[in-house]
Amino acid sequence: MPGRKVHVLPTADIPTAVCDFVAEQSKAAVRERGAFYLGVSGGSVAKFMVEGLPKIQGVEWDKWHVFFCDERLVPFEDGDSTYKIYRELIGKVNLPESQIYPIDPSLSVADAAKDYAAKVGIVPSGADKLPVFDLLVLGMGPDGHTCSLFPGHKLLKEESLIVAPIDDSPKPPPCRVTLTYPVINSARCAMFASAGASKAEVVQRVLEGNDAEPLPAARVQLKQGTVHWFLDNDAAGKLQAKY
Repeated sequence: MPGRKVHVLPTADIPTAVCDFVAEQSKAAVRERGAFYLGVSGGSVAKFMVEGLPKIQGVEWDKWHVFFCDERLVPFEDGDSTYKIYRELIGKVNLPESQIYPIDPSLSVADAAKDYAAKVGIVPSGADKLPVFDLLVLGMGPDGHTCSLFPGHKLLKEESLIVAPIDDSPKPPPCRVTLTYPVINSARCAMFASAGASKAEVVQRVLEGNDAEPLPAARVQLKQGTVHWFLDNDAAGKLQAKY
């Protein structure tokens, strides 16, 4: 499919491949536009990015601006906070703490979304006035959700908000903020990483399925850029096409 590239790798190679990919995207963005605007997600990918990226040479960390594709409305010290994971980069690399942009968990979920939309407003916009991220590192749950966009949820149809609140997440905690599809699909590049046989069925549905209502991860279809999928052999095990 145009706009999609699948990389099938041994499980042990995925962390390095993902970190190398993010680093190369950052170098290209800095070279071409002077800064790197990155949206990140939680989960296992976050942990190996925080471990692996500082080892890569030639990364101009002071040019990075790190935002969150979605975030749970919890204190920064909470185990569910994605910001808590990425804050570990501070001190490891010369990324200014002011260039990691967390949500404000002291606000109501509706106000936290409005506040975060204002923060995202510093990301350079395209012709349609939507922010254009250089790269979004996305996750996918076993139900095919991405960001905090869940199957069957009304936010799948949200078109006016840049950042939306959700107070009825089917996965706890219930209150979160999330980027919406107009912003996600305006990015220059996006990537997913999935490993393990437990992901094989949902990976096949997202990449090759013909669901009447596509799963949320399948709705990531960039207007101009490419969505990269990094899969191990088990996660790719039910794909019909060969990659």
